[in-house]
Amino acid sequence: MAGNSQRRGAVRRTGSKKGAQVGSGGQRRRGLEGKGPTPKASERPNHKAYKMSKAADKRASGRPTSTRKKSGSTEMVAGRNSVLEALRTEVPVSTMYVAHRIDSDDRVKESLTLAAEAGIPIMETPRAELDRLTDGAVHQGLALQVPPYDYAHPKDLVDSQIPGVPLVVALDGITDPRNLGAIVRSTAAFGGHGVVVPARRSAGMTASAWKTSAGAAARIPVAQASNLVRALEDYRKAGFFVIGLDMDGDVELPGLELATSPLVVVVGSEGKGLSRLVRETCDQIVSIPMSSSVESLNAGLAAGVTLYEIARVRGAG
Repeated sequence: MAGNSQRRGAVRRTGSKKGAQVGSGGQRRRGLEGKGPTPKASERPNHKAYKMSKAADKRASGRPTSTRKKSGSTEMVAGRNSVLEALRTEVPVSTMYVAHRIDSDDRVKESLTLAAEAGIPIMETPRAELDRLTDGAVHQGLALQVPPYDYAHPKDLVDSQIPGVPLVVALDGITDPRNLGAIVRSTAAFGGHGVVVPARRSAGMTASAWKTSAGAAARIPVAQASNLVRALEDYRKAGFFVIGLDMDGDVELPGLELATSPLVVVVGSEGKGLSRLVRETCDQIVSIPMSSSVESLNAGLAAGVTLYEIARVRGAG
């Protein structure tokens, strides 16, 4: 159209002859050549069928397809007082974190000294990273990483190397780690061979439990049972008597005739007591005589009183 060639931006295209071009050197021809038959799905490493085939081979040869996992998870202890107390009571620690340019005081100096003497790795860390590691807790520039506790198996307590008549304490519904720590301490003090805790709905061996045990957790094992009732039944088959502590007992503690036998003492929660299935598994329910003004004892205290009486009877015998 007349005048269109004059508007801004318009370009008139003219025909051009195709000039010489560089060739592919035969690469396109080679690319079209066949590469042989497609491998089977079970022979391709990135294919699901390959992984399934390898897993089947492992099962057939008797090799496990997965490794056993350690119970529990890592825990962070934050704050100068908490860190110092944990180090003083020899809580197992994998790493100590110290903030950059920390304002040092006596707690920091002693913590660093104890960590160095124990051979604990000390990492200098930016405060922002320390905030992240402690999940926003008030760390005051100090934190400890506590590794998962290595639980024993309930059957390990049957063949314990600790001398004396076997004595095991099992926890039923104890969720406060300080109660667990106190019971571990009493068990060690009165010649017990170990403590059993359920894997679910129960306190575990955290840093708090370890501190409350006052180092006793390093001397006696704590076992974890996937099913507490089944573990108690296994103890009975191994020759143990299982007694449960409850305020409505068959017998009172001073009259405990089973004290000199291999025993498992089951301690229930302060509020709910023993669960129904656990209670039905016990050979005897034992109560602690108390003043009528007191309804029940703290689980840690009840365990301590019972273990003392068992130790007294055994010592008198």
